[in-house]
Amino acid sequence: MIKTHLPAAFMFGTFTLLVLSVAWLSPAISADEGAPAIGGSAFAATVPNTLPLPNDAPNGMVWIPGGEFSMGCKLPSTGFCTAATMNAVNDAQPIHRVYVDGFWMDKTDVTNEEFAKFVNATGYVTVAEIAPTKEQFPTASPENLVAGSVVFTPTAQPVPLNDYTQWWRYIEGANWRHPTGPDSDLQGKEKYPVVQVCYTDAVAYAKWAGKRLPTEAEWEFAGRGGLSGKTYAWGDELKPEGKWMANTYQGRFPVKDTGDDGFAGLAPVAQFPPNGYGLYDMAGNVWQWCSDWYRPDYYARLKLAGVVVARNPSGPDNDPDDNQPQHVQRGGSFLCTDQYCTRYMMGTRGKGDIDTGNNNVGFRCVISAGDRKPVDLAENPRK
Repeated sequence: MIKTHLPAAFMFGTFTLLVLSVAWLSPAISADEGAPAIGGSAFAATVPNTLPLPNDAPNGMVWIPGGEFSMGCKLPSTGFCTAATMNAVNDAQPIHRVYVDGFWMDKTDVTNEEFAKFVNATGYVTVAEIAPTKEQFPTASPENLVAGSVVFTPTAQPVPLNDYTQWWRYIEGANWRHPTGPDSDLQGKEKYPVVQVCYTDAVAYAKWAGKRLPTEAEWEFAGRGGLSGKTYAWGDELKPEGKWMANTYQGRFPVKDTGDDGFAGLAPVAQFPPNGYGLYDMAGNVWQWCSDWYRPDYYARLKLAGVVVARNPSGPDNDPDDNQPQHVQRGGSFLCTDQYCTRYMMGTRGKGDIDTGNNNVGFRCVISAGDRKPVDLAENPRK
């Protein structure tokens, strides 16, 4: 049995205390305070590597050729321009050139059935399933030291969007097996992305599978699917020819998701068209963990350091907030909306505490070209 760190959210008295600073909390509140207010340069063309496609693709993965591309985000030149869209790009500028080597990437987010194979094989216990201890929180009352996680809870009526505790709750008994609380389960949801997994949990799965989490640069190169400077993973129109391309939030946030895109809440994987590299759900549905530490000024620091083309960047050496270390998340989720969070826009960035999961965050894995180990993958196949 493997145990990891304490979730960064717990019940305090009769109120919910969320000591969280994750991606889905910040867009309409603080515009990511500390992020650089720097205008990005223009996007240049993506130059993919032209090496031959490797043979023997790992199960459930596609080859991403790598190459040089423009990384970052600017406000869309057309369409909506709300406070949410403006805030979403604050830490995604300036636009800068990046090179990444080729790699394999999971076609979809890791699903419940895949994560269950890992747990059954290893006995792994996720962070959300472990109760905090008195040693960790000496001032907390015993009744508050309970295992659980953070769950989106719609409000009964419209509310000002300046207090996220109105729609996020710490729920005792919420974990990957019970995504929205002890009364929920995974019956019939084997093909849904696993959620309520923190960064630590995702890393453990990836190691078992002979894989790793993608860097932020790898994720964005893959997410763009060969396109350069497009607003979304599929182009510049949110709904080309009136067709929904991702699972996002419709209706009045946070009261009711009307499900106009076909899904009210979380959807199974691969329900929308793939991008140019054959990857599904690179926007919406669930956020995806990346290996990089998060800094809002990371791109600006690259520019100040005179970096012309960053080669295989792996992010800053550490998170500047040592008391609440965070890793990058990408892609947005089923809760993204132009009313509050538009981070289904390509190039935008999210963040999450390393020991905190919730019901709109999952992950997918990658394998470096040089790390391809068929024997390992045969032992831990992705089916």
